[in-house]
Amino acid sequence: MQRFLQNILAMLAAAGAVLSSPFLRRWYRRWGATPEEAARSLPGDELVPRPRLTTTRAISIAAPVQTVWSWLVQIGQGRGGFYSYKSLENLAGCSIGNEDRIVPALQLLQVGDRIELGPAGYPHFTVAAVDRMRSLVLQNRDDEAMIGWTFVLETDAGGDTRLIVRDRTDFVPTLWQYLLWRFLSEPIHFVMERKMLLGLKQRAEAVAAQAQRAHTDMHEARRAA
Repeated sequence: MQRFLQNILAMLAAAGAVLSSPFLRRWYRRWGATPEEAARSLPGDELVPRPRLTTTRAISIAAPVQTVWSWLVQIGQGRGGFYSYKSLENLAGCSIGNEDRIVPALQLLQVGDRIELGPAGYPHFTVAAVDRMRSLVLQNRDDEAMIGWTFVLETDAGGDTRLIVRDRTDFVPTLWQYLLWRFLSEPIHFVMERKMLLGLKQRAEAVAAQAQRAHTDMHEARRAA
């Protein structure tokens, strides 16, 4: 029942984002990001030098960069999933499954690797740049559009992680492409990406909390010995 309700809420959120896009666009384009984060240059900006659409979002995660990176680097269909609304993704036939553990075999990404969005025939991203535990830049391009999708991880003053995500999109300047990207793809992507960031945060913080408990238990055991 809980999963059914979550699916309904996800569909309502996607529909609501599309319908409210003209009014909430300024907010959802910079969800979680500071003005400085939205304005600064990030790795991968050069891949789409003149974007027609740009979003910059961010989230603070109470976990070290190394832990967050371990979850981020395994994203993709047939890999760790996207930690988002998999019911909506699978409604589109994407065959997504979200991992709830860090998979050692998925921890290595190299330039040129593919990040699939679905089974054979579906769109995919290509890894354009990897700076381990600092940034991951993905790119998708075809005859009608090119997209840069960048993830930047930074350590804050408390030793936790600030994750910044930027999407830059350019497309063939036709009315159909404009309507497709501006009024359909952009708001739906916000709903899915927001859930992805929250899902990544939940997983990374759970691992960090477990590690902290283990460290505390070991310290207390040593003191008691």
